Amino acid sequence: MKESRKGRSFVGKWLTVCLLAAAGMVAHGARAAAPPEPALARFEFEQLEMAVPVRIVLYAPERAAATRAAQDAFARVHALNGIMSDYDETSELRRLCDTAGSGKAIPVSDDLWKVLAHAQDVSAHSEGAFDVTVGPVVRLWRRARRQRELPPPEAVAAARKLVGYQLVRLDPGRHSVELLRAGMRLDLGGIAKGYAMDEAYAVLRRLGLPRAMVEAGGDIRLGDPPPDRPGWHIALTPLDDPHGRPESYLVLSRVAVSTSGDSMQFVEIGGRRYSHIVDPRTGMALTDHSRVTVVAPTGITADALTKVLSVLGPQKGMKLIEDTPQAAARLVRAPGGTQERYQSSRWKDLPLVQVGN
Repeated sequence: MKESRKGRSFVGKWLTVCLLAAAGMVAHGARAAAPPEPALARFEFEQLEMAVPVRIVLYAPERAAATRAAQDAFARVHALNGIMSDYDETSELRRLCDTAGSGKAIPVSDDLWKVLAHAQDVSAHSEGAFDVTVGPVVRLWRRARRQRELPPPEAVAAARKLVGYQLVRLDPGRHSVELLRAGMRLDLGGIAKGYAMDEAYAVLRRLGLPRAMVEAGGDIRLGDPPPDRPGWHIALTPLDDPHGRPESYLVLSRVAVSTSGDSMQFVEIGGRRYSHIVDPRTGMALTDHSRVTVVAPTGITADALTKVLSVLGPQKGMKLIEDTPQAAARLVRAPGGTQERYQSSRWKDLPLVQVGN
């Protein structure tokens, strides 16, 4: 059937209107698109918190915003230390410990609850290889490092009676904690810094500065990568020289990395090397001379898992790493002077840059 001129005119007008409307939508979409990220500069800050230097590296459009954000992040870490320090007699943790054996369940802050609940979960899954009730034994080994003499066996035996994650009773409904035996002392040294790094980074992200790294004493929380780079370079150094020339670099972002071992904190007594890491199940300091690196989604997870792997060793420890979603680990140790290396299955998938000779 032959199309009329009037019909052709209507179709042409309709197409013109549609094309103009589409062009308007495209133009509107272009106007609504997010503006390009402003030019970012690198800023670095350092402050002593939790008895270690805390370092923040971040990218921001100008120094004033970077400084304010870093100050807020440091303030968050400082506040957490006031909650979780086992050295500070006025901390919330110490006040909780003072109620041990009283038969009372004590309501605790959200921060302390989160850390204790996570710690109890790790303790159960590791069958006590990680245990924040290890405080009485840790105190004995702190003195051993200062005095350079082994703690008396009877003192270790007495302290062990106060150790056991089963002696901590949590009430999720009330966010309350009861310590069942008088004399118990909690030590969050194996988990608190990881949590603090998570929280410090959360402050920076809330303030609109997600391209950041927060580091304290072997615990690192990584945010978005630096501009025009695939990730942050995290050095892997030799077992006996933690500040030496890196063997390789991990290239990572949006994860946490924790490293633990006896390279810096140890004592030699009677020709044997004793680590600052204590096996909660035996009350004895580790003697295998090792370093563990764990990559996990959060700092609280990575921090605790380094202690688990250190205590359990390569076979049992790596199995727990494999059972933890998105976790990867490397263990280097020299129990008899000969170096051994182990890694989890996910470790080989991490971006790694080798250092040339």
